[in-house]
Amino acid sequence: MALINFINAAILAGTPLLLATLGEILTEKSGQLNLGVEGMMYMGAIASLAAAWYSEQYLAPGAIAAVIATVFAFLAGALGALIYAFLTITLRANQNVTGLTLSIFGTGFAKFFGEILSKKAGGYITCAEPTKAAFAKLDLGGLSELPVLGKLIFSYNFLVYLAFSAALLLALFFRKTRVGLKLRAVGEDPAAADASAIAVIRYKYLATVIGGGLCGLGGMYMSMVNQKGIWVPECVSGYGWLAVALVIFATWSPLRAIYCAIIFGALTILSLYLQIPGLDLQLYGMLPYLVTIFVLIFTSIKQKREFMMPKSCGVNYFREER
Repeated sequence: MALINFINAAILAGTPLLLATLGEILTEKSGQLNLGVEGMMYMGAIASLAAAWYSEQYLAPGAIAAVIATVFAFLAGALGALIYAFLTITLRANQNVTGLTLSIFGTGFAKFFGEILSKKAGGYITCAEPTKAAFAKLDLGGLSELPVLGKLIFSYNFLVYLAFSAALLLALFFRKTRVGLKLRAVGEDPAAADASAIAVIRYKYLATVIGGGLCGLGGMYMSMVNQKGIWVPECVSGYGWLAVALVIFATWSPLRAIYCAIIFGALTILSLYLQIPGLDLQLYGMLPYLVTIFVLIFTSIKQKREFMMPKSCGVNYFREER
């Protein structure tokens, strides 16, 4: 039973990483290397909390506020990605520098508006209990009471199921649809794709913006689920950078991203389930980042073409040079 509880907790802890990783995979498949995941997650975190709080004031707390929060979290992440896309695709700014700038901008954006909202709410901002309940475990009736399977499969909030569904849909999208294959062609060789009458710029914009929206949902998970609907300025706390590393760990595969996110989720909550006498808790906190270093070393050694990033990723496309 202890193992089942641990797996359950690992899935919950890994869900925001999965959402952000899927968003970055979609972005990089189009040839855009967006390092601003942390910033987009922060934008989604504050946008969702603000949308939920205002919805409670003018509409009603509960499911409606949760739906509005989800929409605004996606839009906030998409807005951050749209800024990045305009700078890198239209104005052809350096992708690495722009991504890092977006990360700083998004973090400052969230903390600035978080402070304003906290003052307006009377000191700190928090959602009402009905709204918090909408982000808690879904009531699936007798399914949740099933032995073993009930705990492993039917005891999560809606964002967990959304994240897993998104991973499956993205995998099918890349492999089985014509649009997905065209997107992969854009990421591998945009000049050849352009010569084949594929709208390279449109594909890059759409993939980047939708990917940013998924990152925003990951940020919403941090504020509405992990922090129970209470604004905490450091709520994302490096998860965006872990997601960037997880893209490499998952070798740009949405399906592999599922178990990679669960593994890293397990590392983040390991100290709660396995305590070694004399081992400082801060060392447990370092585990995800230490594993990230080893993963990057391992993947750089294992240079198989199927496990490498899209060829044009990080390189701006100049149609005039085609």
